[in-house]
Amino acid sequence: MSKPLSEKKTSNNISDLIYGLLKEDIFNFVLKPGQRFTETDLSERYEASRTPIRQALYRLEQEGFVHVHFRSGWEIRPLEFKYYQELFDLRMILEKEAVKRLCELEHPEQLPALIELKKMWLIAPVDYLTDTKTLVLQSEDFHCALVRAAGNQQIAKIHQEASEKIRIVLSLGAMKEFDIAHAYQDHGAILQCILNKDAEQAIHLAEHHVLESIHEVKNITLQMISAIH
Repeated sequence: MSKPLSEKKTSNNISDLIYGLLKEDIFNFVLKPGQRFTETDLSERYEASRTPIRQALYRLEQEGFVHVHFRSGWEIRPLEFKYYQELFDLRMILEKEAVKRLCELEHPEQLPALIELKKMWLIAPVDYLTDTKTLVLQSEDFHCALVRAAGNQQIAKIHQEASEKIRIVLSLGAMKEFDIAHAYQDHGAILQCILNKDAEQAIHLAEHHVLESIHEVKNITLQMISAIH
């Protein structure tokens, strides 16, 4: 006999909650890259039964955040730079297409999404955010907002998924001090070029920005992984 709908809904709600908590713990390095664990471990951690735990883990496995090992539990995906390099490449391809489409608009400055980005990034230094973790998320959303504004929902969906997977390595940068002013200047310059309909320069700046991010991640990862173990 199948479960009543109310019980299924409750189970799904718990699974969604566990899924969110697991993702948060992965991004905050409570669960570290390469760490092994069992469903029982998580059941005790989150005080939930193994069924919603397993459902949440299967979702995370499909998204590439965890691996399952036959008869030996689960593992948080290790930091494999080829994998993240490919994600950065994918994100850049999608962003370049979005930038071209935005610059082809007659009045890109009138798009509500770009107006909101101006309020967030083209601001005086006294108004800069100083919380680096928040700034990492805001930076991620800058890129996603540009792609969403270009109007292709499928491109935006793929870009969002790639950006979320990259977040774990970019979060490493938020665990140390970095140049906040430089982050604002980079994003502000890209945005200003789009508003000026200068696609070539916007793409050049965006590519340089991504290359800097990749270089930073490579430089700090060994040090940060050593520190969080």
